[in-house]
Amino acid sequence: MASRDAPPPTSYAPPDVPSGVALLLTIPFAFFLPELIFGFWVWTLVAATQVANPLLHGWVLYVSLTSFLISLLFLMSYLFGFYKRFESWRVLDSLYHGTTGILYMSAAVLQVHATIISEKEDLKHYYINTAASFFAFVTTLLYIMHAFSIYYH
Repeated sequence: MASRDAPPPTSYAPPDVPSGVALLLTIPFAFFLPELIFGFWVWTLVAATQVANPLLHGWVLYVSLTSFLISLLFLMSYLFGFYKRFESWRVLDSLYHGTTGILYMSAAVLQVHATIISEKEDLKHYYINTAASFFAFVTTLLYIMHAFSIYYH
């Protein structure tokens, strides 16, 4: 006769996650706010420039805005404790942030290309694009650090 016991989990449950403000003060969860803030700056600055190449700006806006919204959902899920329902939450979090780091790197490189193109057109938009490129690379670094820290946490 078959056993009715639950199968063993395929991954480890996440360690205890602090609640409230303590969540934002512990690694790897402390990366959420900087990711959101710098990601917000990226898509705000890109949206404020002239569109020299719609494909470049479209990809940068898509990556930055989608990443911002999904990261906000992840932060809310940690704040409200939704992660406790799933045993592979840590793996999902690590895969999301790793994939987003790669996508953000591609967006940052395309943003630098848009910055080089805008240098010849308008100095004001060049400075805005330069700031967007800087914040895109910082956000890329934050997502990659979050992916590794959640994996090794």
